[in-house]
Amino acid sequence: MTNNRENTTASEQNKIMLPSLQENLNIIQTLLHHPSDLMIRQFTVGLEQHRCAIVSIDGLVDTTLINDQLINPMLHFFDQPADTPRDVMTILAEQVLTAHDLEKGDLLQDALLAILSGNTLILLDDLAQYIIVSSNGWKSRAVEEPQTESIIRGPRIGFTEDLRTNTALLRRRIKETNLVFDTYQIGRRAKRKVILTYIADIVHPDLIKEVDRRIKSVDIDDIEGSGYLEQWIADSFLSPFPVILNTERPDKVSGALLQGRVAILVDGDPFALILPITFSSSLQSPEDYYQNWLISTLTRILRLISAFIATFLPALYIALLEFHHGMIPSKLAFSIAGAREGVPFPAVIEAFMMEFTLELLREAGLRLPKPIGQTIGIVGGLVIGESAVAAGIVSPVMVIVVAVTAISSFSLPSYSFAISLRVMRFGIMLFAAFLGLYGIILAYIMINIHIVNLKSFGIPYSTPFAPMFTHDWKDLVLRAPLHFLKKRPQMLQTKNEDRMKVRRNKE
Repeated sequence: MTNNRENTTASEQNKIMLPSLQENLNIIQTLLHHPSDLMIRQFTVGLEQHRCAIVSIDGLVDTTLINDQLINPMLHFFDQPADTPRDVMTILAEQVLTAHDLEKGDLLQDALLAILSGNTLILLDDLAQYIIVSSNGWKSRAVEEPQTESIIRGPRIGFTEDLRTNTALLRRRIKETNLVFDTYQIGRRAKRKVILTYIADIVHPDLIKEVDRRIKSVDIDDIEGSGYLEQWIADSFLSPFPVILNTERPDKVSGALLQGRVAILVDGDPFALILPITFSSSLQSPEDYYQNWLISTLTRILRLISAFIATFLPALYIALLEFHHGMIPSKLAFSIAGAREGVPFPAVIEAFMMEFTLELLREAGLRLPKPIGQTIGIVGGLVIGESAVAAGIVSPVMVIVVAVTAISSFSLPSYSFAISLRVMRFGIMLFAAFLGLYGIILAYIMINIHIVNLKSFGIPYSTPFAPMFTHDWKDLVLRAPLHFLKKRPQMLQTKNEDRMKVRRNKE
């Protein structure tokens, strides 16, 4: 009997509402399994005393809005004659209700989705239609400074978990009629809202079509965050490099949109996805455009060097100590040999032990509360490093190498890109342990081959080096003065290439 009832109610979700108010309420309660937070308020309206009901879920709606803009007007200001329930609905929608966002419908499935999305349903007896009123009122986090992308100079505003707040932040930065927000409902069960945003007269149409196709291909119960969607629509799930950039910063998203890229916002997640990107995108920061071009260029060079150090320094240490002693200057070699005197492990084991310990400390610091995590990271690193050197397990030089490597990885603006380098670091260390410098060169060649073959939504990851777009080199490692950046990136093939028209006064 229970199975038959479940099959019946499941099939009813795709049906049109019934004329009977009580039957509709019973069906809604049954399909929602009689939840304790379902609020149903029944009363009569109009001179003819038509029965109606207001349905919503406690905790998802703004009760003050419902009382002031729905119930109060319906009870006290509905004094026009209305012979039929359809006339009542017309008068409610056009003359009585003061709510800003409302729409009519007749499908049961849409009614259930509206209730579960924090909207309020108005039902009338003897009418197979309803009114949906937007009444979202759940608690949300205030707009705060992004925690993962701190900068010295620039706005201190970050995205939140509320989708409409995030779209409003973009609207505030880009007051443009061509700014488009395409909405999707993703997930078989959760029906989570996803917004694809772009500037219509800039972005290439083929990019929109491809992103639209990939988003619509998502077939899962729920995308619990932007990370799910990123993994689903990415070009390659085998690559350690991120082919989609995630960020909490509205200024970073608005800058990408004005370049001709697109962004994806997911309801309930403060991270936006930017695509397509290239290898250099992970080494750039919004602060590069807030500073003088010389300072920004030097900072980018520093980040590039930091990325190389974070990837190859431990492997170079292993290769030089195990295979290529002659490449080390004599005084430095004697110093390293003296420091390693009494260390029982070869450089390979020593390096892996310290790198693994560093990763443990880093993860422990992330999982603990913020004040404790910082203490664990600093104190733990000092205590363990000093104790290991005092016990003769590792050499002081190895501690310096690991510390410089960690600091270099922290200087990269993209957290996901830094994680990729951390993963590759261990593989390159293995190459160095077996083949020395030849192994490092071989690993470097393999990484470059992989980067050249990798794509991000049709854009080669190695652009603008291969294929070569020399114009885009103005905003690569070198950040040219702003009045030289007149064109948008050529690799994106935008509709409108011009970013500015600079007229400099000649004195």
